[in-house]
Amino acid sequence: MKSDIEIARSCKMKPIEEVAATVGIPADALENYGKYMAKVPLSLINEEKVANNRLVLVSSISPTRAGIGKTTVSIGLSMALNRIGKRSVLALREPSLGPCFGMKGGAAGGGYAQVVPMEKINLHFTGDFHAITSAHDMIAALLDNYIYQHRSEGFALKQVLWKRVLDVNDRSLRNIVTGLGATTDGLPTQSGFDITPASEIMAALCLADSEEDLRRRIENMVLGITFDDKPFRVRDLGVAGAITVLLLDAIKPNLVQTLEGTPAFVHGGPFANIAHGCNSLVATKMAMSLSDYAITEAGFGADLGAEKFMDIKCRKANIHPRATVLVSTLRGLKMHGGLVDGASHEQERQALIDGFANLDRHVENMQRFGQPVIVTLNRYGDDTEEEIVLLAEHCKTLGVGFAENNVFLKGGEGAEDLARLVVETIDKHGAKEINMVYSDDDSIEDKVNKIAKNIYGAHSVILQKSAKNKLARIKAWGMDRFPVCIAKTQFSFSEDPKQVGVAKNFDITIRDFVINGGSEMIVAIVGEIMRMPGLPKVPQAEKIDIVNGQIEGLA
Repeated sequence: MKSDIEIARSCKMKPIEEVAATVGIPADALENYGKYMAKVPLSLINEEKVANNRLVLVSSISPTRAGIGKTTVSIGLSMALNRIGKRSVLALREPSLGPCFGMKGGAAGGGYAQVVPMEKINLHFTGDFHAITSAHDMIAALLDNYIYQHRSEGFALKQVLWKRVLDVNDRSLRNIVTGLGATTDGLPTQSGFDITPASEIMAALCLADSEEDLRRRIENMVLGITFDDKPFRVRDLGVAGAITVLLLDAIKPNLVQTLEGTPAFVHGGPFANIAHGCNSLVATKMAMSLSDYAITEAGFGADLGAEKFMDIKCRKANIHPRATVLVSTLRGLKMHGGLVDGASHEQERQALIDGFANLDRHVENMQRFGQPVIVTLNRYGDDTEEEIVLLAEHCKTLGVGFAENNVFLKGGEGAEDLARLVVETIDKHGAKEINMVYSDDDSIEDKVNKIAKNIYGAHSVILQKSAKNKLARIKAWGMDRFPVCIAKTQFSFSEDPKQVGVAKNFDITIRDFVINGGSEMIVAIVGEIMRMPGLPKVPQAEKIDIVNGQIEGLA
């Protein structure tokens, strides 16, 4: 089979004006970035159509190291809905350069279910990540300058919280000292870099519903703590307008297409554990405004991505999906069932059956939100019919829909059965409100407890001293009504990535809370969460090259 980039290159793309016309976007509304990409104005969002859209969330079981294929399935499902006569538009996150040149590779789908132009989407695209990086680092420079220029007046911060960001995996930048050299080179300060998807500006931009809302969020970002324990914010620098100017283009959704010409909005890319892991709110609403069935996905398994999609994004935006599709693979289920190398046929079968427990927990969680659930098997070439029947029968006993898909090899055609099942399920269940895990009025501690116990299945929550101290600060600063974003490993319901399947009798330990005043969420840190990844021994960059004028090696 051809590689992803070979498949993408063989596709005859439509001019972006033609793609836009299929959903009623006039050509003069587009801001073109070449022939096949464009930004669209926020004025195209229609709240009445948003309210009537049949939004579908794609999530998954707890992923393997290689992932589960949510993005690929999302793309294939949207294409399939159009193939069966339904109008569907896609909303996805933008890839980060860090993973693209690191270990994971690109994030534009795979096989015959991709968004294109694949090379541009995976690389600089329309410059959104660069704009966010520049805006974040501009704040860092302005903050350092403010402290330097006002030091003679006695101004100082007890703690500086704002670091710098870069969209590159660079472990050497995690912890640094700035301001070395002459006195005119600044004040020596311990600092560090996060990767751009970890920037609070990324999270805020993806939750903002307008330029005005984005500016408000930027003003409220907490940069440090004063000696009287008050927050020092961007508005205290007086530069929120300047930072918003840097993001005026970045907040507009990017329109591209799938291999089959389905319109796709690819916009924003916050981390899926330390942030909410969804594409921008305006991209989702844009897709909902221009279709009958909008398809979107949330990062990692349903315990992280889907929970945050519901409790943070849907809460803020007043939207709700009509159904949730849970992506599974036989390989992933077997891993959760304890499969070991060299297993016999019978042992593989038993591992699959034992792995159903992980699926069951995710199904139960999504049903707790009030969601109709559909399980789809992302097929691989070595999957056997016997194993597929086992999974189908198990889903039947759960009372949830099941459809296999083969979008990697067949594109939209490979998800037509899934598409029909999605339509039938939504028609059967109608529109339902979300049963949120917690209410706005719950304390931060109660919110964490409800997520940990009801979604993860934890026995209890343990707050370390630093976390307890932050709770008092959060309440004093009036931020206790914010939703909670738990930063935890994606590989397990517990905080131990090695506890696959469904972990039992475990506690969740909150090491610290991070206060995000602009994105308006409180991040609870569980375990060791990496905000600046490192490169592997053999990075993907070693495979990327330009040969005879064409980019090779992007995956």
